[in-house]
Amino acid sequence: MTAQPLTYDAFAELATADPAIVGLVLKGSRAHEGMITQQSDHDLYVILADDATTDLTRFAGHRTAELDLVIVSLTAFRAAGMPGFERYALARAQVVLDRLDGDIARILADKARLSAEEAFRDSDTWLDAYVNSLYRSIKNDRDGHALAARLDAADSIRFLLELLFALDRRPRPYNKYLTWELARHPLPGWDTDELLRAVDRVSATGDVAEQRHLFALVEAAARQAGHGEVLDAWGEDLDLMRPRQGDRVRP
Repeated sequence: MTAQPLTYDAFAELATADPAIVGLVLKGSRAHEGMITQQSDHDLYVILADDATTDLTRFAGHRTAELDLVIVSLTAFRAAGMPGFERYALARAQVVLDRLDGDIARILADKARLSAEEAFRDSDTWLDAYVNSLYRSIKNDRDGHALAARLDAADSIRFLLELLFALDRRPRPYNKYLTWELARHPLPGWDTDELLRAVDRVSATGDVAEQRHLFALVEAAARQAGHGEVLDAWGEDLDLMRPRQGDRVRP
């Protein structure tokens, strides 16, 4: 007889009945309202009490079209994504089981909010990276290197988004969830539709007028947040990136 594939509901029932399991956390599309498709699996963190043992560890690494399991200790779960690519996924994850009187939820909340020191440090780093790619894009466009200009423009958008979310002390969402995130949690001081339009156009075309217009907004926000020193280190090169008379930004 062929064994039946392990389903999410069946595993959740097993885990809930096991006292060694102190938490279950669902991440990915199923933790984002409105993002579930027929192809969406269940991405589940299974959190063990430190030093606990359980027969459920036999499912470690389980991965099917229905269910992906990550089985970790409580200590390892606290560290997951801190820092790292997994941070956003956990920042928006849903608690399925919390046997620690809300501690699982508090751990997720900590991942969703950068410390003031971390946010300031990261903002400095991402701002410099953004300006670097922006500068290269505009120079390459000026010198007739169209492909290089577009590639640098696309690179700059990655750094820009990291910067804008760091300024708001949030981990940057994955590209898949960018529109979802901004629709539900807008960035303070930014018009979501205008920002997404600029991100789309710059990524696709490298439009210089659009890049300069966007940089003017970024420069104002960065200086207001105390990152003027990073910008001033670019000296006169900033003039190349600032809007110019005659620039036309399409509506």
